[in-house]
Amino acid sequence: MDERATILIVDDIPSNIQTLAAVLKDDYTLYFATSGAKALELCLQRPPDLVLLDVMMPGMDGFELCRRIKSEPLTCDVPVIFVTARSDVEDETLGLEAGAIDFVGKPISPPIVRARVRNHLQLKRQADMLRKLSFRDGLTGIANRRAFDEALDRAWRRGARTGTPVSLILLDVDHFKAYNDFYGHQGGDDCLREMAQLMAARAGRPDDLTARYGGEEFACLLPGTDAEGALTVGHSIIDALAERRLPHAASPTAGWITVSVGIASRVPDTADAPATLLAAADAALYQAKAGGRNRLCVSTL
Repeated sequence: MDERATILIVDDIPSNIQTLAAVLKDDYTLYFATSGAKALELCLQRPPDLVLLDVMMPGMDGFELCRRIKSEPLTCDVPVIFVTARSDVEDETLGLEAGAIDFVGKPISPPIVRARVRNHLQLKRQADMLRKLSFRDGLTGIANRRAFDEALDRAWRRGARTGTPVSLILLDVDHFKAYNDFYGHQGGDDCLREMAQLMAARAGRPDDLTARYGGEEFACLLPGTDAEGALTVGHSIIDALAERRLPHAASPTAGWITVSVGIASRVPDTADAPATLLAAADAALYQAKAGGRNRLCVSTL
């Protein structure tokens, strides 16, 4: 597996792309675009670690492309370096205001290009590490509520753009307060860790996200999965718990840990917000609890 950083080079003149590629190809995975529209499409399909961008291009110029990249949740943290012969104060100001992190002049100096690319990628790696830590639930090790909210927003935008469904599973551990009272807080913490691992194992595609939503409530975000697929995941969680029968002596529902599950699925619409999917899944979860717990309910969106 290639773990090298990926760089998108954008220039409408192929020879300029070839010049940059010759400097960077031995150290990085490169891909290319000769127009702003194509570059934006590639960024959203496969976000790079860094963008090297020309200013003067027909159609969407570099400044507009940079603004578009920075406005998308999926790519807003990708560093952009302008590579341009335009180096006056006004152009540099426009570029920095659009969100660029640096400028490299043309004709390029290979040592300068390599050094600046290396430095900005190192800064991005450090920022990514801090971001990853800030998005992790300290108790269970899975994603936290903040990470979930951002992932839901990204999945919703992508689904609206591509016409693909987004499914959401909300899950609540039944009678968790009674479990805590009976087994103690350490036992409760162990229960939550067990649930996190069990859920993550059953929503394991690269785009899936399992998160601790709050307290004893968890969420599984399933981009590109329809209601039938989400039902399969939900039933697999309930079945796994029934098979493992982790003791819950204080539960009036069963002698083992059970969960209530709410599912919602839809193809996103730009006229609606992700909150509509969340509200539908929450309503289904409430229905599962009201119906006696240890069951799964699906919202009729």
